[in-house]
Amino acid sequence: MKRLEGKTAVITGAASGIGRASSLLFAREGATVIAVDLAAAVEETVAMLKAEGGKGVAIVGDAASSAIINDAVARAEKDHGGIDVMFANAGVSGGLPGLFELTEDNWTNLLRINLVGVFLAVQAAARPMVTRKKGSIICTASVAGIRSGAGGMPYSASKAGVISIAQTAANQLSGTGVRVNAICPGLTETGMTQPVFDHARSRGTEGKIGQLNPLKRAASPDELANVALFLASDEASYVNGQAIAVDGGLSSSHPVVPGKMA
Repeated sequence: MKRLEGKTAVITGAASGIGRASSLLFAREGATVIAVDLAAAVEETVAMLKAEGGKGVAIVGDAASSAIINDAVARAEKDHGGIDVMFANAGVSGGLPGLFELTEDNWTNLLRINLVGVFLAVQAAARPMVTRKKGSIICTASVAGIRSGAGGMPYSASKAGVISIAQTAANQLSGTGVRVNAICPGLTETGMTQPVFDHARSRGTEGKIGQLNPLKRAASPDELANVALFLASDEASYVNGQAIAVDGGLSSSHPVVPGKMA
């Protein structure tokens, strides 16, 4: 039996990267996927999963808008038997401005998408899930939310906030049967990080990508999608309130130059 047979999943940020990989994987595992993204390429994601025999619906809209999120959940409830999984994955990087270059707009725009958008998804999904006393909510955080060194200040702060949302929501939903967890990706080749990879390739330093983690490489979106699938499935029925690093081991240590401790 497929691991998500008969389930309905809403996935935000589904036009590319981890969101697209998860949409395709969830559909292969039997889920009906409601894919949400501001980019029209989300329709390509749904076309791809349908071409493989999967079931899905595309919603083009802002995943940080309560109207769009509520619409996605309402469609799951009305047309597809109810929401079983919410994967609040949409996010932006915000670049790497320094402390003295940051503006109020930098913070406002990034936190609206990365943090408020996740909260809206958690809130909207939890309401019907609580009624049925079951459901899995997954949030995309980042190793940047665990400690410094993996992103700019607003991005890192937003991802630390996502981890906190997952943990506090899991506890506020105590006794309801609804699980809330966060995934903390390390360096993963997606549309958001593509400039990093393109720059390294243009300089001939592609072999150094991911050099600070013990696996010495970056992740593919499929590797993150596999973790999301586990958390979405009944196999993770006792996993709750966790921030799971999927980073090749980067967060297991302070990054060091091999052979040097200082």
